Amino acid sequence: MIPGDLVPLERAHMTALSEADPKLKPLFAAVGDLNFRHRAGGFEGLLRLIVEQQLSVKAADSIWQKVRLGLIEVLPANLLAQTDDALRGHGLSRPKARYARILAEAVHDRSVDFDRLPGLDPEAAITHLTTLKGIGRWTAEVYLMFCEGRLDVFPTGDIALREAVGWLDGLEARPDEAYCKARAEVWSPYRSVAAHALWGWYSAVKRGELSRTFY
Repeated sequence: MIPGDLVPLERAHMTALSEADPKLKPLFAAVGDLNFRHRAGGFEGLLRLIVEQQLSVKAADSIWQKVRLGLIEVLPANLLAQTDDALRGHGLSRPKARYARILAEAVHDRSVDFDRLPGLDPEAAITHLTTLKGIGRWTAEVYLMFCEGRLDVFPTGDIALREAVGWLDGLEARPDEAYCKARAEVWSPYRSVAAHALWGWYSAVKRGELSRTFY
């Protein structure tokens, strides 16, 4: 689960999802009240997601704190003033230091415009973000969910979500992205809410607090 400040989700969203897909009703009952995770957007939000790619929550948080301290203020100009060695000294791998610099340059020359994103539909916003090297679809989708608070995004590239969708449907193997994309259509316009419930379930199973077969 991506860390962030917790914002309670509307019960009406979960009710609407339960009516659209009865399988979600016992899931919501099991995971309890949901909180939507929200975090800063713009350059800081996307930079943090770059830092966190393919890392555990604990490791990502540790490196992010080093990056924040190293930059003093998380601004494109401050990052561009850092040498590659300095960025690696903050814990960034060589590729991530390069992606961070590409992002800072794009924000500086406005080839990426965060003020424009909220006015774009999800696919257009994802396309805008993924023009940047180092920003794949998953990162762009998670940005829209956690940094913009969009309610109708479902990152099918997320392994935990795909695993939980398989549990939900009683599949023998983890479904692929095409299956999950089609499966999530019935959850629109609250696919992000369904994703939060599935993430919550996945985490609870891994902690030994819930079963993957409570249906």
